Amino acid sequence: MDADLRSIASARRTVEAAWTAYNQFLGADPAQIDEMVQAMARAIEPEAKRLGEMAVEETGYGNVPDKRVKNLFNALSVADWLRDITTLGVLWRDDVTKVAAIGEPMGVVAALIPVTNPTSTIIYKVLSAVKAGNAIVCAPHPRGVKCGMETVKIMARAAEQLGAPKGLIQCLDEVTIQGTAELMRHKRTSVIMATGGPGMVKAAYSSGKPTIAVGAGNVPCYVHASKAGEVGEVAEQVLTSKAFDYGTACVSEQALIVDRSLAREMRQELKMRGAYFMTQPEADRLGARLFTESRAIHPDFVGQSAQALATASGFDVPPRTRVLIADETEVGWQRPLSAEKLNPVLAFYEAKDTEEGLAISDRIVRFGGWGHSSVIHCDDPEVVARFSRIATGRILVNTPAIMGGMGFSTDLEPSFMLGTGTWSGSITSDNVTALHLINIKRVAYENRPWRDIYDVYGE
Repeated sequence: MDADLRSIASARRTVEAAWTAYNQFLGADPAQIDEMVQAMARAIEPEAKRLGEMAVEETGYGNVPDKRVKNLFNALSVADWLRDITTLGVLWRDDVTKVAAIGEPMGVVAALIPVTNPTSTIIYKVLSAVKAGNAIVCAPHPRGVKCGMETVKIMARAAEQLGAPKGLIQCLDEVTIQGTAELMRHKRTSVIMATGGPGMVKAAYSSGKPTIAVGAGNVPCYVHASKAGEVGEVAEQVLTSKAFDYGTACVSEQALIVDRSLAREMRQELKMRGAYFMTQPEADRLGARLFTESRAIHPDFVGQSAQALATASGFDVPPRTRVLIADETEVGWQRPLSAEKLNPVLAFYEAKDTEEGLAISDRIVRFGGWGHSSVIHCDDPEVVARFSRIATGRILVNTPAIMGGMGFSTDLEPSFMLGTGTWSGSITSDNVTALHLINIKRVAYENRPWRDIYDVYGE
C-alpha cells in the first residue's frame, strides 16, 4: 500500500474511532471534563522542553528554549483560562426575557497542525476541544508527525486515566495531503480547525465542512514620537518578539515604522541589542533567498537563526546577532522584505510624521496581512485611536506583538489560533478558544401573547 492509501486508511480509522469515543463522552459531567483538561496540562508541563527538542529536531524550525515557552504557555496560561469559563450546559439565563443559552459540543474536531508550531498548537487545540466536550483528531505536517504523536500520547493518557474514552484524542500516524483531505471531508468530521499554509487552509474551506481558519500576518509596528525617552525599551520588545523561536509566529512584527525624530536613536538601540542593519546588496540577496519564484515563503528558510540566514545569503554578521533589518522605502513585491517573513528579519521604515507612519502601516497590512494584527508604541490616545482604524483583528498597544497577540501581556483570550476575519476570508477575527467549538442553543419561553402580533401589525 502506498503512502497516500495508508494515510487515507489512517484518517478513516481514527475519525471513526473518534466518533465512537465522542458518543461515549456525550453527557460527561463538566466538572469531570475540567479535571481532564487540567490533568492533560499538568502532564505536559514536565515534558515541555523534551517536546520542544523533538519539534526542533524533526522540523528544523525554531529553537528549543522558545519552543518550551510556547508549550508551557498553552499548558499553563490556556489551561488556567479554560478553568474559569463555562462551555457546556447552561451558559446563561435571563429570567426577565425567559431565555436561556445551553452549550453543547460540536462532535469530532479535525485539527490541522502547522510545522512551525507542531507541539504547542496540539496542546492548545486538544485542551480547547476537550473542554468543549469534543473528540479531536490532529493532522500534523508530515515533518511533525513524531513530535505530534508524542504530544497527543501524553495528553490522551492523562485524560484516559480520568475516564476519557479511548480514541477521544488522536493523531494521524501517517500523513499525506490526501490523507488529511480525507480527514477533513469525512462524514464523521464535524468542524475543522485549520492552522497552516495557504494551500491547506484553502483545502479546508473546500472540504464542505464548517471551518475555523486563519490567514497570513504582515504585522506593522509603528513607533510614534510620543515614545521619546522609552526607545530602548521599545527596541528590546520588538527584537525579543521578532527573534522569538526564530520568527515562526505569524503574529510577530514584520515591519518597523519609526517617526523620524526617533529613528536615529532607535537604530542605535536596536544595534546595541543585537540587530544587524544589512547593506542594500545584502538585503537584496536575502530577499531573493526567502521567497520562491511563485512568491511563497521558501520553506528552507523558515524559522532559521539570523546567522544561518546571513550565511545562506553570502554575508557575515556579528556572533550575537538576533535580527536582520533591511532599510526600506517601498511596500510591494518589488521589495520582497516588505512581505511576511517567518524568520528573524524586519523591514525598517522612517516616517516623516504621524500621517506617513499611519499610511505606511496601512500599506504593510494591505500587502498580505489584512485582518491579522498590528502594533503601535504610542502614548497619545488620539493617535492610537486613528491607528486602530487599520483593518486588523488585533491592535496591540505598547507591548511585544507575540506576547500581546497570543494573550500573555494583554487580556486577550490566550490562544494559538488568531482569527483574521472576513478581511482575509476567515469566519472570525477573535482569538479562537473552546467557546468557538460549541453549539449554543436557546431555550425561549413565550414572553408576550402570540395573538398580539395582529394588534401590533394590523391587517
